[in-house]
Amino acid sequence: MERRYVGIDLHRRRSVIFIMNSAGEKLSCVRIANEPLRLLEEVSKAGDDAEVVIEATYGWYWAVDLLQDNGFNVHLAHPAGNDWGKRRVKNDERDARDLADLLRLGRLAEAWIAPKPVRELRELVRYRAKLVQLRTGLKAQVHAVMAKEGVLPSRFDMFGPGGNAQLDGMQLAENYAARIESLRAAIRHYDREVLALERRIHQQLRHDKGYQAIQAIPGVGRTIAAIFVAEIGDVSRFPNAEALTSWAGLAPKHKESDTKVTRGPITKAGSKLVRWAAVEAVGGGRSGVRPARGHQAARRLRRDRRAAREVQGPRRRRSQTPHARLLRPARRRDPLPDRRSSVSSAHQPGAARVTACTPPVRVAVRVSA
Repeated sequence: MERRYVGIDLHRRRSVIFIMNSAGEKLSCVRIANEPLRLLEEVSKAGDDAEVVIEATYGWYWAVDLLQDNGFNVHLAHPAGNDWGKRRVKNDERDARDLADLLRLGRLAEAWIAPKPVRELRELVRYRAKLVQLRTGLKAQVHAVMAKEGVLPSRFDMFGPGGNAQLDGMQLAENYAARIESLRAAIRHYDREVLALERRIHQQLRHDKGYQAIQAIPGVGRTIAAIFVAEIGDVSRFPNAEALTSWAGLAPKHKESDTKVTRGPITKAGSKLVRWAAVEAVGGGRSGVRPARGHQAARRLRRDRRAAREVQGPRRRRSQTPHARLLRPARRRDPLPDRRSSVSSAHQPGAARVTACTPPVRVAVRVSA
């Protein structure tokens, strides 16, 4: 039996299923409601050895798990990695057909289907990051209300012991004070939820070897280690460190044509949370980071640099050559001469030119007998 390919354009309530053979010919196309039994019924018409492709769009977990549990070979299409071309017609059937056709031709850019435990861990890690983001917005509102009343913060952290003391003692208008009190209550609620999530995440990862090993890196604590473990998942799926860097969006853009090469800023593809965690780990001294290790690494680096300078001796300063732009003549016109400095002979015929830039200096010389 020839190989068949199934493309599924998955939506929230309905989906389109397109089946084609190895020659790319259409066998069937149907629109169904998103019911598990109905989905299995339509996909099973392609045969047990059919190759199924679903785009990694909103709510793809249940469909992929359902098909994998029933023995189908499922491929997850990367939304930003596939070239859809310039299509004059765009509809659900065309999307499902293009997915199946890319898989048939071997040109499908696939995304990694994370196992269920990894996806469940991601749910907690991402939810914690979302709560922290919302809490930061509430804190910014407190600062905005203080600015309206002309109150300057006395602490860098206005929500620590010293900052709370200032907030308690502020004399504000009634409505401003009511908003501040409501915001502080909401922030305390978010604090409790974030702390509970951090404890739950640590309990689930406390025996994970990768979670323990990555915390040996200076600047990586529990929070950042949990982000790396949850978002990266199985690190062995990357052949080298360059592939991991590219997946995280930390590699520079590269466009090349003939002899012209253009390299730009980082691509910022992949997980935004991983990039944030990497930057925080490098910076150190923030939430979820062990500052002591960062300081120790900085001290070791300074000590090594001093030792290297003692071995190599003092560095000689190289003479600096002027920049080429500084050597070019000025392109703008010379400034107009000062009227007080010179008198043109054209206006005074027969008169000598008089220059009054600086009065003459008389020098007296004393000669001793």
